[in-house]
Amino acid sequence: DKSDKYDSRDVERLQQDDKWVENYLIWRHDVVDDTLKMIDESFQWRKEYTVNDLSESVLPKWLFEIGALFLHGYDKEGYKLFWFKVKHHTKDPKQQLEKKKLVAFWLEHYAKRDHGKPLTVVFDMAETGISHIDLDFVRFIVNCFTDYYPNFLTKIVIFEMPWIMNAAFKIVKGWLGPDAISMLKFTNKSDVQEYISGEYLPPHMGGTDSFKYSYPPLVDDDFQTPLCENGPVTSEDEHESKEEIDADTKEAGELNEAQNLNQKKMNSIEQISKSEETDKTEVKPKNAKKALTTFKGPLLHISPAEELYFGSKETGEKKCLIVLTNVTKNVVAFKVRTTAPEKYRVKPSNSSCEPGTSLDIIVSLHGGFAASLQDRFLIMAAEMDQSSGAGVPELTQFWKEVPRTKVMEHRLRCHVVESSKPSTLTLKDNAFNIPAKTNEDLHIQLTHLLQINKRLEEQMNRCLWFQQLSVVLSLLSVTVAAFCFYLAYAQRS
Repeated sequence: DKSDKYDSRDVERLQQDDKWVENYLIWRHDVVDDTLKMIDESFQWRKEYTVNDLSESVLPKWLFEIGALFLHGYDKEGYKLFWFKVKHHTKDPKQQLEKKKLVAFWLEHYAKRDHGKPLTVVFDMAETGISHIDLDFVRFIVNCFTDYYPNFLTKIVIFEMPWIMNAAFKIVKGWLGPDAISMLKFTNKSDVQEYISGEYLPPHMGGTDSFKYSYPPLVDDDFQTPLCENGPVTSEDEHESKEEIDADTKEAGELNEAQNLNQKKMNSIEQISKSEETDKTEVKPKNAKKALTTFKGPLLHISPAEELYFGSKETGEKKCLIVLTNVTKNVVAFKVRTTAPEKYRVKPSNSSCEPGTSLDIIVSLHGGFAASLQDRFLIMAAEMDQSSGAGVPELTQFWKEVPRTKVMEHRLRCHVVESSKPSTLTLKDNAFNIPAKTNEDLHIQLTHLLQINKRLEEQMNRCLWFQQLSVVLSLLSVTVAAFCFYLAYAQRS
C-alpha cells in the first residue's frame, strides 16, 4: 500500500517473473502467509541496501582487492561456488556496512547473471583465529540466504574450522532453521572432495586449482577465449574426418528446419519414436521440456534456454545444437566462450547473424573427453552497424571496440544424461530423439505388475486365514478356561 516501502523495480519484477515467485514459495514450503512475510522483509532489505543499484563504482576498490569474497568454480553437482576466505576478514564496525553491501553485490551480480541458479557457499577457515570471528557479519550472511535470497543455497561447506570457533558456530546453528542446518558440511583436507572435485580446490585444500584471485577485473566465471571453431588438428582427433564435419552441419540444418514445424508435425515425431523398437531407454519428460525452452533476449532468442544435453561415457552422446535467432533489425555479432576450451569444438564460435534469421551452432566433444556438470558456455552478442563488414578482421575489431554495456550475455550449463538418450536438441540418429515405450514394453510391465499383485493377494489371503484361525483358537481357549473355573467353583460349593 505504501509506494515508498519497496523499490518499484522489485515490485515490477515480482509481477512478471514467475520463477522468482516460485522460489519464494519453495523456500517457505508453499505456505502463502510465510511467503508473503519473506517477500515483505526481503523487499524492505533490498531497498535499504539499494541492492538494484550496487555496482563496482559505488563500493570501495580495496574491498574487491583483498579477495575475501568471490565466485569461482563449481561443486560436484554443478553449482557455482561462493568463496569466503575468512582469513582476509577482520572485525571492524566502521567497515561493516560496506562489507555487507559487498556480499549483497556478489549475490545480486550472480542472481541476475545466472537466473537465480543456487549457490554452494564455501567458508575457507584455514589459518584463522579469534581475530577473524565476527558473528554479526556471519549472521548477515546467513540471513541473506535464509531471508532475502529464496531457494538460493544448496549447502555450506566449512573447511577446517578451528576448535576454538566451535562455541561461535553453536550460536550460528541457533540462527539457522532445521533445513539450513542440514546443509552444513564440516570438512577437512581428507573429505572436502566429497563435495568439490580437486580441479576447483586450491592446493592447501588438497586440490590442483592454480587459480589466483586478483582484481580488476571481476572474476568472469572462468570463461576462456579463444574457443576453437573447427576443432583440433587432425593428429589430435583423427577419427573426425572432414566428411563427418560436413555431415554434422547438414544434420544440424535439418534439425533446425524440423524445430520450426507446426504442432501437426510434432505428431509425426511421436510416430518415429514409437517405431524405434530397438531403443529401450527412457527419457524423463522433464528433461525434454527443458531442452525445448527458449531464452528470449533483447538481441537473440537462444534455444535451449538453460542446458546442453550430453551423454555420459556409457551413452556416448557427443554433440549438441544451439539455435540462435536474430530478433533485431540489424546484424548481430556473437561469439561463444566456455570454461573448458580443451574439451569442446564449437562451429561457428565467432560470427554474425542476419536480421530475422536463425543460425545453428554445433557443440561437440573431441579427443575422448566427457562432458561435466561443471562445464559452462557463454554466448555474447551485440548489434553491429549496417556499414560494418562481417569478416573475421571486422569482427575482431568490433569486439575490441564495443562497450560492455551493449553486450548481451547468456549462459548455458551442461547436463550429463547417464541412462537415457538426450532430448530434442542433441544430434544423433535422427532429428528428434524423443524415444517412447513400445506397446510390447508396456505389456511386459503390465504383466509383471499383475503377477506382483496376484502374489500380494495370495499373501493377504493367507494372513486373513491365519488371523481367523487365531481368533477361533483364542475363543476356544477362553471357553475352556471359563469351563474349568466353573467346574472348580461347582466342586467347592
